[in-house]
Amino acid sequence: FVLVELSVGAHKQPQYLALNPFGVLPTIQDGDLTLFESRAIAKYLAKKYEGQGTELLGNSLSEQALVEQWSQVEGQSFNSPASTILFQILFVPMSGGSTDEAAVEMNVEKLKKVLDIYEERLSKSKYLAGDFFSVADLQHLPYLDYLVTDCGKGDLISSRKHVKAWWEDISSRPAWKKATGKTP
Repeated sequence: FVLVELSVGAHKQPQYLALNPFGVLPTIQDGDLTLFESRAIAKYLAKKYEGQGTELLGNSLSEQALVEQWSQVEGQSFNSPASTILFQILFVPMSGGSTDEAAVEMNVEKLKKVLDIYEERLSKSKYLAGDFFSVADLQHLPYLDYLVTDCGKGDLISSRKHVKAWWEDISSRPAWKKATGKTP
């Protein structure tokens, strides 16, 4: 595990750009393989360690299709408004700029619509792809954590009964606590 100091621009230095030409996080190296897209990394690791712990990609063809569907929803519908909120509230001020409150509010409204759909889905199943934890749920953890913990947007989650229960479940998993350093 190598910490890449974003605040000093380490992700834009030639050494890191040689691994990830887009200069963003995360990147992994596993032997001769280098991957730099978080969703590809998650799926690769789930396949590599299949049979060792939680099955993250689904067991049947239909489960796998639902995992893929909700993974795509995360990438296409959830990610953009969540990342814009995070960027505006956390990263713009870090670089000396001012938060664009109109952009935050516009993306909060977009995210509310996505979370309303999640609320409906999660009223019928414990997790997004069904009654099993999957990579589709896992992909949501980082931005949800930032929204709740660092951006002051926890009400987006807590105001929706089933989304709140889902968040409390997935964020209390021992692996997530370990990854975030929140293990007691």
